Amino acid sequence: MKKIVFGITGLTLGGAERVLVDIANALVDEFDITILTLYGKGAFSKELNKKIHLKSIYKIPREEMNKASKLKVSLNLLNPITRKKIYNKWIKDKYDVEVAFLEGPMTWLFSESSKAKKIVWVHNDIKAVFGDGFKSKLKEKINKKMYDKYDDIVFVSQDNLEKFKDCFKENNSRKHVIYNYINKDVVINKSLKGKALEIKDDLPSFVQVSRLTEQKAVERLVEVHKHLIDENIMHRIYIVGDGPLKDSLQDKINKLNINDTFILLGSRTNPYPYIKRGNYFLLASYYEGYPMVLLEAKVLNKKILITDTAAREVLKGYENSLIVTNDKAGIYEGIKEFVTNKNKSKKVKSFSNDEILEEIKELLGEL
Repeated sequence: MKKIVFGITGLTLGGAERVLVDIANALVDEFDITILTLYGKGAFSKELNKKIHLKSIYKIPREEMNKASKLKVSLNLLNPITRKKIYNKWIKDKYDVEVAFLEGPMTWLFSESSKAKKIVWVHNDIKAVFGDGFKSKLKEKINKKMYDKYDDIVFVSQDNLEKFKDCFKENNSRKHVIYNYINKDVVINKSLKGKALEIKDDLPSFVQVSRLTEQKAVERLVEVHKHLIDENIMHRIYIVGDGPLKDSLQDKINKLNINDTFILLGSRTNPYPYIKRGNYFLLASYYEGYPMVLLEAKVLNKKILITDTAAREVLKGYENSLIVTNDKAGIYEGIKEFVTNKNKSKKVKSFSNDEILEEIKELLGEL
């Protein structure tokens, strides 16, 4: 049986983490699978099939580390000497296929040379991840060397592939677009295990499941929501998720006096009852890759509103959706259209993405 190792920063709640757990569980009877995490104790680790080997370089979650420890971890993986030592201890010559499943630290670590087939996944718009200014150029230079060492690069959207090619024109790795796989039965079953009573039914409700980060543009959404409420277009927005902007966002919500209609629910280990209970699903990000949460909303046959990002590929052919311009005006018009019921729900086909699993098997199976 072929031995595969997947590397990811941690198994905390997140889209890429959800994808990896579903892929590993689906493939465990055909491959000998190890998941190597940088940090330990992730919530998703409890959902892994017992046949999967789980190893963690650091036994505690990143959140439990102080700033000095976090910096040391990053520097150890950026430094070629210490990175090689870590790689030799945990990975080298132990597996037939080595898969770095997320941008950043594990992509750096898995780039070390070995006889194994080397694959890396890219889940986001690489240009947006790097940002702007001097730091972005430094990140680009470091990552160029790393990506050059992989045999295959997998992108979760065509848009991500094009952005990568713009950034790294000389990269000669084989490139593939493989959309994210999801186990729909897990989503449906979990959606029935909870009532999400925080979501009231006296007003139209929008649910967004995301981290509270700049990428997810929640501050912009707060401002659009306030504008709509002032015009008496009444609705509620619920955000399921946590993140570094939580306090500043709550302060803004308090100052605008919209506490009753814009609610930060915090992190939930099971967000699916919230997606199911809300009238509409929303994702108003500045940029995206191929977000798992949209697949989950599709599985639950929700009516979906998103800003125009690479996420549009998830909704291709899905009639219960609206894609708006990636600005305040677009979000305003989209929410208004849904609330005033100008955009009616339509019957859609039962969700299936089993063919994606076959693409992944083929990629892992080739040597």
